[in-house]
Amino acid sequence: MLDMRLSARADYALRAAIELAATDRSHVTAEQLARAQHIPGKFLEAILTQLRRAGLVRSQRGPEGGFWLARPADEISLADVIRAIDGPLVGVRGERPEKVGYIRAAEPLQTVWIAVRANERAILEEVTLEHIVSGHLPARIRKLADDPRAWASGPA
Repeated sequence: MLDMRLSARADYALRAAIELAATDRSHVTAEQLARAQHIPGKFLEAILTQLRRAGLVRSQRGPEGGFWLARPADEISLADVIRAIDGPLVGVRGERPEKVGYIRAAEPLQTVWIAVRANERAILEEVTLEHIVSGHLPARIRKLADDPRAWASGPA
């Protein structure tokens, strides 16, 4: 069984981006974000730098400084944030699935990894920061999450 793993950096980045999407202020300081989401300050600063470089947030220094989303929340998907922090969504031994070759009986395994990536992309690219902030997730996502098997924990 496959288990999706999200790095702490990506989790913190998602929470910071969602907090930015939820604010009614024009900008939020890194300190305010760190406090609101219980994220270590220095760790958050590095994450915000990555999000800025990826074009997802903007920043301004100085007494009136802070961070804000570079695009509307409904134009930033969860996949955008995760990729900005961790790179490609699914990798096999650090490689993209299409670059990993298998031989003999294991050959179809590559197709499975590509399907896993496609499924993960379909969800993470569909859900935006606005969906999270509003609490109105797409119907397809709710349907997947409503399946009791989605909540069952499997072997570790």
